[in-house]
Amino acid sequence: MPEAFTTALALPGLWWLVGAIVAAGLVRGFTGFGSALIIMPAASSVLDPFAALVFLTVVEFWGPLPNLPAALRTGQRAEALRLLAGAAVGLPLGLWALSYLAPGVFGWLVSCVVLVLLMLVMTGWRYRGTLRSGAIAAVGGVGGFLGGIAGVPGPPVIMLYMASALPIATIRANFLLYLLGIDLMMIAVIVGIGLLDMTALAAGLLCVPVYMLANVAGAWLFDPDKERLFRAVAYLTIAASAILGLPVWE
Repeated sequence: MPEAFTTALALPGLWWLVGAIVAAGLVRGFTGFGSALIIMPAASSVLDPFAALVFLTVVEFWGPLPNLPAALRTGQRAEALRLLAGAAVGLPLGLWALSYLAPGVFGWLVSCVVLVLLMLVMTGWRYRGTLRSGAIAAVGGVGGFLGGIAGVPGPPVIMLYMASALPIATIRANFLLYLLGIDLMMIAVIVGIGLLDMTALAAGLLCVPVYMLANVAGAWLFDPDKERLFRAVAYLTIAASAILGLPVWE
């Protein structure tokens, strides 16, 4: 393991990853979502596909933990479990599809998926059906599949909840619980299939303190009255990360 940390510290693009982590932590702490949309384009430009997922999962799992007690009080645990039931089906399928992608294709896929999903969110496209248990589980399944193949499980759930009348604080807490559950599943599946990249693990652990501090700062900045302004900044940050993460810049 010490060798993995030495390799991680010498990783080309490490500071690019740290910058993405700071921006992602601020966005995640404030809104409860969006961090993977910032981290994955950066990670996919530095690491191979499964290593990028390992890096993302390690950082994402530890980073939001300071905000977990508040999320358990505010969020709807039963709703999060329905989403995760669907994700438990979609996530392995996404990882299976990822195993057939060439590393070069992965970078393009991540940035393009992020940009398309961001455009859907920004233009106001929303799920308009009734939020029944089956629909919630299906959206969780789509999120799990996108999490497995591109590391971005959040946007389908974002679009689902933005159509609801739930308070923003409840939506934010539900996102945190759902994404934390996705991280636990991802860790279990990656370890189970023997694709745990030790350098990516070490790089993720090195970035965890930075991400946790950024999450705390983002949560401290959370103010429902300033939601529109912060979302605009978050959207611009996500778009910039996706564009800069395109393989064309390598």
